[in-house]
Amino acid sequence: MMRPHRLRCSCRLSVLLLVLGGAMRAPASEAPDMLFVNGVIITMAGSNQVAEAVAVRAGRILAVGSNSIVRGLRGAATKTVDLGGKTVLPGFYAAHDHFPSAGRVALFNVDLNSPPIGAMRNIDDIVAALRARADQAPAGNWILGRGYDDTLVAERRHPTRHDLDRASTTHPIWIVHTSGHLGVGNSRALELAHITKDTPNPSGGVVRKDAVTGEPNGIIEESISLVGRLTPGLTAAQQLVAIQWCDAEYLSKGVTTTIIAGGGGPLTPALLEAREKGWLRLRVRALTASTTGVPRSLAELARLSPVPDQIEVSGVKLLQDGSLQGLTGYLTVPYHRQPEGEKNFAGYAARSREALAASVLKYHRAGYQIAIHANGDAAIDDVIHAFGAAQRAFPRTDARHRIEHCQTPREDQLDAIRELGLTPSFFVGHVYYWGDRHRDLFLGPERAARISPLASAGRRGIRFTIHNDTPVTPVNPLLLVWCAVNRLTRDGHVLGAEQRIPVLAALRAVTIDAAWQNFEEATRGSIEPGKFADFVVLAENPLTVDPRHLKDIPVVATVVGGRTVFGK
Repeated sequence: MMRPHRLRCSCRLSVLLLVLGGAMRAPASEAPDMLFVNGVIITMAGSNQVAEAVAVRAGRILAVGSNSIVRGLRGAATKTVDLGGKTVLPGFYAAHDHFPSAGRVALFNVDLNSPPIGAMRNIDDIVAALRARADQAPAGNWILGRGYDDTLVAERRHPTRHDLDRASTTHPIWIVHTSGHLGVGNSRALELAHITKDTPNPSGGVVRKDAVTGEPNGIIEESISLVGRLTPGLTAAQQLVAIQWCDAEYLSKGVTTTIIAGGGGPLTPALLEAREKGWLRLRVRALTASTTGVPRSLAELARLSPVPDQIEVSGVKLLQDGSLQGLTGYLTVPYHRQPEGEKNFAGYAARSREALAASVLKYHRAGYQIAIHANGDAAIDDVIHAFGAAQRAFPRTDARHRIEHCQTPREDQLDAIRELGLTPSFFVGHVYYWGDRHRDLFLGPERAARISPLASAGRRGIRFTIHNDTPVTPVNPLLLVWCAVNRLTRDGHVLGAEQRIPVLAALRAVTIDAAWQNFEEATRGSIEPGKFADFVVLAENPLTVDPRHLKDIPVVATVVGGRTVFGK
């Protein structure tokens, strides 16, 4: 695993200046470019010290401390920003997402989300939105939609090919479920994909068929590439615009580093071009998907990381099950409310336990960091088995292998996660967006109360992150903090009060613990001398506001490498 770069030697001088204090003025060659003073600086360093001011030089933090000490470092050319009592935190991490897919969806797909994200309340709304797009498109062009949720539309079911045929029969239509794990095509799309009543279920997926006629009804579970591979990809120009849109959106939420969970390698040329145009200001770290050509060696992986401080491909992402809200997550106990025609249905694995273990062993032995998508506890069992077998065969110290989403780990599984040194990234936003339905439909009250068991993990000393999985849900780290602290569902119910965590612990999960999870704690995640000057400025202090107000704190400014890239 590639390790973070060593801190530059100027960091040592920075620490000395901070310790000595006094009113000494630094030599011009050592003077800061910028001072941020009169703030509440929540550093996330050491025992989470709070300071008043920060000095920055050449994109790095020079010193942190009191107003008087930091002001004493200024030189003739130093600029000063008066924070006016506002709160500064390390820049937030989007710890697991699919950048820049949110831009692709926002700019080039039909938004089919239901409230609280979108406006679709029934299948007629979905059909009308798709028809409106089809009416504006040349015949034969694909119409793409994203974000529908079968449990939020009035009919409480997935649209079918026949529903989508009402939008158009001359345009192929393909829409993707909010989870990203199911899709629906109209008759024209199925025809182009050669999906018929004779099409078998692919490995790890299902082509749903009418119980009476045997004809495909348009719904495909997991293996959505059966149709998705035929849809037109973005042009180079569209890819750049999607990156630009996402960059601005993420920065407006205080995000300074995003972790792309799969597919990062092929995106590198577009990221480089966007960077050259000034359209990419975020720091990007990517875990490349095994289906997109995983590098054969760490040296090859390093070549995919052309700007180590900003663009880096850092490991491998695998997948072992689907989504709980799509009923494709793999559980040991059946779903609370069974799908129509099913009995004792508990989802399914993406591959056999043996096949997963073989893949993990290959990448573990080669030195990669591995992240595995696993929502259901049966899938988590498979992941724990695979990582354990790999470590027994080829022990590695501090591999920091990840479990992505990790929705339903049992207490015994958390013990195993601790023993193996694994680090989960919890999709805690499920508590808000799907919590009521986990309780009533998917998992039942007892298991739903334990989704994303942050407190149980914390009691064991497990370091973890929390994420939005954008574009599944909009990027918003403060909403994640609010979810972790309050565990309130969309309907205002507390889901699993015993799994709530303190505000500071939640903030660590989107700052320093996220940096640690990705081997970046030496360069970011806290406000300390020598690290990148990546900050978010908030209008209010999250440690002192009413915890129910956390998600509503305005982001005043975002700073990357000492440069203000959002706000003033």
